[in-house]
Amino acid sequence: MPPTPVTVAVGVLLGVVLLGAAFDRRSLVVVAVAAALPDLDALFVLIGVSVTNAAFHSVIIPIVAAVALYCDTRIRERSWLVDRYGAYGVRVVWVAIAAYAVAGIGLDAFSTETVALLYPVSDRYYAILGRLVVSTQDGLVQTYVTLGSGGLEVESPGTVGTYVVESPLASRDGTRRVRLVESGWQAALVATAAAAVPAKRLIERAGRSRGRTD
Repeated sequence: MPPTPVTVAVGVLLGVVLLGAAFDRRSLVVVAVAAALPDLDALFVLIGVSVTNAAFHSVIIPIVAAVALYCDTRIRERSWLVDRYGAYGVRVVWVAIAAYAVAGIGLDAFSTETVALLYPVSDRYYAILGRLVVSTQDGLVQTYVTLGSGGLEVESPGTVGTYVVESPLASRDGTRRVRLVESGWQAALVATAAAAVPAKRLIERAGRSRGRTD
């Protein structure tokens, strides 16, 4: 699975793009933390429980959060979140949920280590692996999802009980190694996120300055 700094970088980029008027240091930290939260299930290995990419990588978590937020802001006569944080808070929470789902879960779902997307309803791991190619001979070719006897099928190596996703905190020869960056594209992604934040601030300042001069 991609290292946590890479996951956080994707969350930061989502924040830069989606926060809009709610963009500030505090909101960006909230979104970055939300992106990193799913990786905390790797900590269970320290107490002898192997639920890496399962306990906090379930899509049920962001779905429940999104439903709760919708009910609070759209169905209830008086929203707790709006009363406390206004439109700013609503936007930040929506973006945080998106970061949790897309950066925190999505990146790992497209990795070879797989994700238990429906845990604890189902403890089966799934990996969305394949390719999408446009060929002049074969047309559009995709191998992410195949059609089997039971319908659409996604690759699955097993369940939480039969397949172990190695935690980055697992001890190897008495040593624990925390991965930061593993490839060039990951380093480029982290660097892009780091550059996007000050660039966003410079653009906003330039816009405000131009507005005052006009």
